[in-house]
Amino acid sequence: MPIFKRNPINNKVIDRNREVFSLNDDGFVDYLNQYHDHYVSAEVALHNSDIYSVIFQLSGDLASSKIFADAQRAQGILNNPTDATNSHAFWQAMYSQLLLSGEAFAYRWRNINGTDLKWEYLRPSQVSTFLLDGGSGLIYTVSFDEPEFGVKQAVPASDMIHIRLLSKNGGKTGISPLLALHSELNIKKSSNQLTLDALGQSIISPGVLSIKKGGLLDAKKKANRSKEFVNQIRSSNNGPIVLDDLEEYTPLEIKSNVAQLLSQTDWTGKQIAKVYGIPDSYVNGQGDQQSSIDQIKGMYANALNRYMNSVISELNNKLNADIRADIRPAIDPLGDNYATNLSKLAKNGTIASNQAVWMLQKAGYFPEDMPEAKVVVKPKGGDNNDKEDFD
Repeated sequence: MPIFKRNPINNKVIDRNREVFSLNDDGFVDYLNQYHDHYVSAEVALHNSDIYSVIFQLSGDLASSKIFADAQRAQGILNNPTDATNSHAFWQAMYSQLLLSGEAFAYRWRNINGTDLKWEYLRPSQVSTFLLDGGSGLIYTVSFDEPEFGVKQAVPASDMIHIRLLSKNGGKTGISPLLALHSELNIKKSSNQLTLDALGQSIISPGVLSIKKGGLLDAKKKANRSKEFVNQIRSSNNGPIVLDDLEEYTPLEIKSNVAQLLSQTDWTGKQIAKVYGIPDSYVNGQGDQQSSIDQIKGMYANALNRYMNSVISELNNKLNADIRADIRPAIDPLGDNYATNLSKLAKNGTIASNQAVWMLQKAGYFPEDMPEAKVVVKPKGGDNNDKEDFD
């Protein structure tokens, strides 16, 4: 393993034979991203209910999709990537990290023959990415949580699963979608504080108790009468309040402009949906009233497919296999839409009925051991009392 040292002049990592440029170096990041100070951390973002909802739905649906490989070994590691948890939890963690930070990492533990034994999920903070001099490839420095493994330097790209989204450096690293939400989240935070202040000022008092008939009370007596009135309300057990002719109580209402302010505090949900490329109805918005359910599903399916393509491309590159994905279980979990489309194709003569049944069995809509259909043949002529013949 080569021993690296940092050059303080040009921010390079140097060994005896080669130079590598740190893609995690502050100077390099500043050069790539002039808005680096606008980064929104995942921990802060997940405190926003709309972002949490989007991340949970997208990552869960991506993890519910099926990934297929034409090689048995590749399919085996895709189905069971880790011993630490189940397959769905592992892939959902990978997808959620990808959606939050724009990158997702996993270390490939392999035997001497290069066969994958297991994959270990890595947080972005555990990984430093370096570019070899001349742009011939990437290497990584990985900090493991397990003390016996410690830090591995100069990890080749072939030992890493590195999924990226949008990139500004040729696809070497990814950019977090949260970067585009910095202003929106700041506005949301200020809007929430403004709403709380407005509510506090609007309902600071539940009502006004007026003393009539020319009553003159000093401040102390007014305060005491207010406390007595509150105690009277509590002791009435939500019953009617009895007042004499010397007093009049008028309850206060929330001002209409405050109520309008409350209705506008969810506008950032549309911005979050726009950044992640999904219909805003998926973050509990009303969405486009002119869009049909099929159009909304189609837009959501396109978003899932865009994210899945980033994953499939990385897996194809690292596993040396033909990898494909099926997002149908995520957008059509019951398979009813798939069955309807196959039925239409069979009626149009595009496919035969037995082919449609076979495809539905492969999709799990029909059981594999479903008995063959019996054809009922009605006799020509005769009355209704004739018996039916079965083939």
